[in-house]
Amino acid sequence: MTIPSAAIGRVLDAIRARRPLVHNITNYVVMNTTANALLAVGASPAMVHAEAEVEEFTGIADALVINIGTLSPPWITAMHLAAAKARTFGKPWVLDPVGTGATRLRTDTAFALLEHRPTLIRGNGSEIVALAGGIGATRGVESTAGEAASLDAAKALAAATGSIVAVTGPVDRVTDGAEVWSCANGDVRMTRVTGLGCTLSALSAACLAAEPAVAALSACVILGVAGELAAAATEGPGSLQVAILDRLADLDATTLERQARLS
Repeated sequence: MTIPSAAIGRVLDAIRARRPLVHNITNYVVMNTTANALLAVGASPAMVHAEAEVEEFTGIADALVINIGTLSPPWITAMHLAAAKARTFGKPWVLDPVGTGATRLRTDTAFALLEHRPTLIRGNGSEIVALAGGIGATRGVESTAGEAASLDAAKALAAATGSIVAVTGPVDRVTDGAEVWSCANGDVRMTRVTGLGCTLSALSAACLAAEPAVAALSACVILGVAGELAAAATEGPGSLQVAILDRLADLDATTLERQARLS
């Protein structure tokens, strides 16, 4: 089943109409970037990590993001509390398994979080291969897995967990375990800005809150098109990061429909 590009524009419009509250348990490196990206696209971000309040806040929020980029024991406890509450309340939640396969702590944490049945898992090829139980070489948070291996792993992971899985790279691929949808938007210079993968996970949560059926693919297109437009008008990674926020803020459904490269 092909997803029409017009559906992506409808998701963006739905975010701006609803202004979903996205609860982020995310890493120190990306908090400012992801919060500003959510604001720019029309959502409302909250960075809430304390064990004493994450369950209560999950009940208030429209969607949850759990990003394991910077781990500590109290944060791991908070992640489990929030994910369990999201499942109980039927709230959509996104797992970003940053660096899974690189160390035992983060690999074990990612596996354990799968028990709470994330709605969506978004990672690079190596992270998805490692999470699916394959043998993937992970260098920090960079992907070294081949395209075929990572797509096979994504399909297996989706089938095993019931989650939608997005494996992102030069071409982003989204699967439910059976069908695969692809997005070829973006610019290579985006790889020189830290945290854009984490930003994509946060935007995916906003899309889940607005329109679950095509959320993962919509987030890939929204950030990819914003990145293309920003790259066309900037020269370096610093100005690119700022320009991406500007382009997220002024994106419209017509632009997304025109520039989406879907298959």
